[in-house]
Formats: sequence, structure tokens, C-alpha cells
Amino acid sequence: MQSSSTPNPLPAQNVAAIDGLFEDAGLARSLRGHAAGLARRRRFERAAPEELSQTAPAPRVAPNGVQWLPVQGWEKFDWLWHGFSTRRGGESRAYCPGDAPGELNLGFTPEDSPETVVRNRRLLAAALTGNQATPLVTLRQIHSNALVLIEAPDAARERPCKADGLMTDRPGLLLAVQTADCIPVLVADRKRRAVAAFHAGWRGTVKRIVESGVGRMRLEFGSHPEDLAAAIGPGIGACCYAVGEEMLSSFESQFAYARELFREVCDADPVRAKYPMLFLTQCAPGHSPIGTSLHLDLAEANRRQLLAAGLKPRSIQLVGGCTSCQPDLFFSHRASQGRAGRMLSAIGIRADAGRR
Repeated sequence: MQSSSTPNPLPAQNVAAIDGLFEDAGLARSLRGHAAGLARRRRFERAAPEELSQTAPAPRVAPNGVQWLPVQGWEKFDWLWHGFSTRRGGESRAYCPGDAPGELNLGFTPEDSPETVVRNRRLLAAALTGNQATPLVTLRQIHSNALVLIEAPDAARERPCKADGLMTDRPGLLLAVQTADCIPVLVADRKRRAVAAFHAGWRGTVKRIVESGVGRMRLEFGSHPEDLAAAIGPGIGACCYAVGEEMLSSFESQFAYARELFREVCDADPVRAKYPMLFLTQCAPGHSPIGTSLHLDLAEANRRQLLAAGLKPRSIQLVGGCTSCQPDLFFSHRASQGRAGRMLSAIGIRADAGRR
């Protein structure tokens, strides 16, 4: 008859392996003497909002008054058009005080007139290319990883495709994506002279739109990652992008490095810190401006995708600027509670590139 006895403990290497699995999932195993089950999530690095904020560079002012952000160093690509718009320099009055100059809303929003937006788009085309008649190809963005190869720009302009990424090797047109907090990413193939523009909100980022886009450029143009240069434009920064646990779960389901993209950000308001009960709300976790909240670095998430796609770190530039922190320079959907214009991030191959 077999005698009952205490089971032999697991070998140390097995315990270490189990702990490793918990760590990959962002969890910690309960230790003896504590309650059974999964004790807690690992803590995140903590930061103050000002530590995470990135100031945008001074915009360039075009002769027609449009203010836009170039990518440092890309001026050496004499075959390339590119730029990230701001809200300054247009004709829209839908989102500015009555005595303020007009603004550069480039999205067909309910508050603005289509005629004004069309004039603003012509102003941007003139600022970036010197010709307001340069075709500007945009999309009906759906927060996806869908990509479109542009071969017939006139058809695309008449009936925009539903997608969140554009690419072409055709000279003489601008590809553009709209943003008002999401991350715009521009990519240029320095050897094959092909370009792409991606709209990366958090949903598109989870779906790996940028990583997939680089793969599509390899397929369509024969691009090699080491020949690509990328620029990540202004979007909502980790300083302001408070999110909930459900978003953390979405990223953890897709990326081994997901937890490196999040920070716990502390409310720096001394009055709220001293009298927290006065500021209690019924907001869901991550959506209240009070206390410690979880923040996502969406620009870094897309930089990591570019690295995973094979781009060299020195070929990736962060233009900088938080759309929520700098409402005087950028439109922000979150900062304006949903009533905001749109910016365009554009890239193209010069019409005379073949003769250069």
C-alpha cells in the first residue's frame, strides 16, 4: 500500500519557467502565505506628464501663409515632397474665435464647409509642391490595416477608398492621411523612389498597419528595409493619452513588448493631490483626470513596428509634438471633446523626379 506523503516540490528550473510565463503575461504568481490565484499585475514605470511631453519644432511658413512641419534631413531627397500640416494658415473659421485668423482644417467635417476645405487643401498642395493643382489623394479612413496601391490618382480622388494606408511610385501626386490625435507615418524608399503614408490610430496600430505596410512596399516595389526612411508625425503623446485596461489587453495580445509602451502617469495638480475626495468622478479607469492613470505611447508603438519591419533606428525620425498639449498648433479630437478639424500628413514624388 502506497503511503501518502507531501508532494515533492517542483524543481527550481520549472518554477522559474512558470514565473517567466506569468511575467510575459504581465502577472505575478502568488507566493506561499498569500491568497491563492494571480496576485497582481506588475507595476508600470511612473512618470509625470511633463516628463513624457514632446515639443514640436518651429513650423515652416510657406509664402501663402500655411505653416507645416518638415522632416529634418529629408530636404536632401531632391525628388521628394513631404510635410505634416498644422492648424495655422488656412481659411476655416469653424474652430477658431471670431477675431482669430483663419485655420487650415483639411478634413470634411460637419462644422466646416466643403468649399473651404477644398481651398485649404489647395493651399497645402501649393505649400508643399509649389503648385496648388498638384493632385492630393486621401482615403475614407476606417481604423484598419487595409492598404491601397495608387496607380490611377484621378479615380481615387473621385471616390476615396476605404483604407488607412496609401503607397505609390508614380510621380506628380501627393498621398495624404488625416489625423487629429492618431499617429501619421510617412515612409520613403530612397533607392526605388516609392512612398507611403499610414494612419495609425490605436486600432490600426494593434493590427500592425505600419509593419504590414512596409511588407507591402517590399512586395509592390521591391523595397529593401535598409533603403527606407520613415517619419512619425505629431499625434497625441504619452503625456496625454490616458487609456483603460482593455487597451492594455489588446496590445498584450499582439506584442511581446506591449508593457514597455505603457506608463503610469501621476496627476501633478497639488490641490487634487491634497483633497482627492473633492474630485471623485464616475469615469471608467484610465478616463478620469484624477490620480494615477495608464498612458500609452502610440508613437513609440509605431516606431517599434518600423524596427520590426527591418528599418534601421537612424532611419526613423520622431518629428515631435503632442496634439493634445499644443492646441494652438494642432487640432486634437480628445482635447476639444470631439469638435476638431483635421490635419493632413502628405508625401509624394516630384513631378520632374525622372529628369533629376
